[in-house]
Amino acid sequence: MKVLSKIVKYQLQDAFRSRWLAAYTLFLIVFSYGLISLTGDSSKVVLSLMNLVITIVPLISIVFGTVYIYNSRDYIVFMLSQPIDRKILFLGVYLGMCISLAAAFITGIILPILFYANYFVNNLADIFIVLISGIFETIIFIGLSFYIAIKNDNKLKGFGISIFCWLFFTVIFDGILLMILQQFQDYPLEKVSLLIISINPIDLARIWITLSYDISSLMGYTSAVIKDIYGTGWGSFITILLLTVWALWPLLLGLRNFNRKDM
Repeated sequence: MKVLSKIVKYQLQDAFRSRWLAAYTLFLIVFSYGLISLTGDSSKVVLSLMNLVITIVPLISIVFGTVYIYNSRDYIVFMLSQPIDRKILFLGVYLGMCISLAAAFITGIILPILFYANYFVNNLADIFIVLISGIFETIIFIGLSFYIAIKNDNKLKGFGISIFCWLFFTVIFDGILLMILQQFQDYPLEKVSLLIISINPIDLARIWITLSYDISSLMGYTSAVIKDIYGTGWGSFITILLLTVWALWPLLLGLRNFNRKDM
């Protein structure tokens, strides 16, 4: 545990010196402040932040994580030459990356909201859901980036797979789901489509945030079923559980490949 904490501490120091992390935080602050100052409507601001959570946050997380692993190969090889367990090293690097990017996300969202705190008195629960969703998306896509970068030695190939992975969950997945619903529209596919949506972490975050505003009718064919299941306290628990599973399995896959990889 002592070695793990030292590695995490070093990773945090290294990450917080990064200009890219500072630029990410500044972008979030400017974006959030601009939304609040231009709209003046807390509900619209939170829904706009949802779009940030389901598009920009996953993209930054998967790109930043992939680039970091490739650029830190020499450091990782050096650390592996020391009497340090591979699992400890991997978890230290992973936790340092997750904590730094999650801290940047929280800072970028919270600071403008605190500046206009009186606008968000009635939306504290919604803001909390946005923050938790953003943290989950950060952790999930960092886990995916670590797995992809460790699995593929070729930087160009690994980076391309990372971008495709983001595009798949953000755009392609919904297009495939829409095609399935159109082709089999004569069949009762509500529960099937709900199951399909549940395996997409971005859609899970979107459902969770959107249903807090009771506008599930804007979400298409499965809105009634989604409302029945995800619009309850039990549904929120299921959403968090599924997001937790999504956060764990890329981590476990990456850890397994890191233990087996000859570096």
